[in-house]
Amino acid sequence: MVPGAILIAFIALFVVGVKTGVCDQHLSTWVRLTTTGLTLGSIYAMIALGYTLVYGVLQLLNFAHSEVFMIGSFAGLYSLTKVFGVTDAKYPGGLGGIHLVYVLIGAIILAGIASGITAVAMERVAYRPLRKAGASRLGYLITAIGVSLVLSNLFLLLDGQKHLGIPVAWPFIAGRAPVTFPDVMHRTNVFSIFGVAVQNLQILVVVVAVIMLLILDFFVYRTQSGKGIRAVAEDPDTASLMGVNINQIVVLTFFVGGLMAGGAGLLYGVFFTQTQFNIGFIPGIKAFTAAVLGGIGNVRGAMLGGVLLGLIENLGVGCTGTQWQPVIAFAVLVGVLMFRPTGLLGERVGG
Repeated sequence: MVPGAILIAFIALFVVGVKTGVCDQHLSTWVRLTTTGLTLGSIYAMIALGYTLVYGVLQLLNFAHSEVFMIGSFAGLYSLTKVFGVTDAKYPGGLGGIHLVYVLIGAIILAGIASGITAVAMERVAYRPLRKAGASRLGYLITAIGVSLVLSNLFLLLDGQKHLGIPVAWPFIAGRAPVTFPDVMHRTNVFSIFGVAVQNLQILVVVVAVIMLLILDFFVYRTQSGKGIRAVAEDPDTASLMGVNINQIVVLTFFVGGLMAGGAGLLYGVFFTQTQFNIGFIPGIKAFTAAVLGGIGNVRGAMLGGVLLGLIENLGVGCTGTQWQPVIAFAVLVGVLMFRPTGLLGERVGG
């Protein structure tokens, strides 16, 4: 009965869209929404991997992972401007050739390391004492929210505090613009599909995301460390008896999830050309939705869920309007939790 009611609601939504003319879109509009959805979905998938890895091993919903992503975006910005010297004044037309390749690879690595270290520090300071004390899941959840608020407000308060050793001034105060990324890769149209131009930045985000996701998949399912992660996710007590160091596996899990979030933060900043202290809130919640959609605790499910969520929320605005995009995304979360809480590929990392 309930699924039927939801189907009727979606049909009614579509009819309203047609009547108001919002849903009367050309093929080119749907193609554009699809390409944008794939781009955003790739970023969601990379962030979602941190959620799904930690949940698979610890059964912990690490809502502070959104701040790990945020820190990755700032680390990527610092890497581009301070380490590699990329500025709009120095490179007004963006980078190109092999220079672009090694700058992007270097910035992604540095951003990933910064986020990975942040995630490991988070585990060591906030979560490990709770594990040793045998805290409840509610205790973990409250702590995760607290860590998230601490990190976001810390970056807010570091606005221009150079006497603290901060190398750059970050304008976060309300009413001021977010920090702007340099034009690393000047936007150009590479090819078109049904008259819709596909830009080089869209291709960059999707290609880098696919490569990183494939590397992670290989790591989890084909390496000794990955086997340790899956063993702890399947049965930590038995894995410990078999000689697996639980603490090392937990640290490794947080670090790998942080690497993915850091890479996503750099790509997000390059694509949207800005970052801010609260930049991780909405992408973080959507990435959590993607993890739930694919099956939280499942690496490949997080990849699938991210891409599907990006497509669903972007194609949905073709019949509703862009202001409904967050509503569509979070309606997906509610729907999955109601009718298939295990997600599309509902198995844990250990499966």
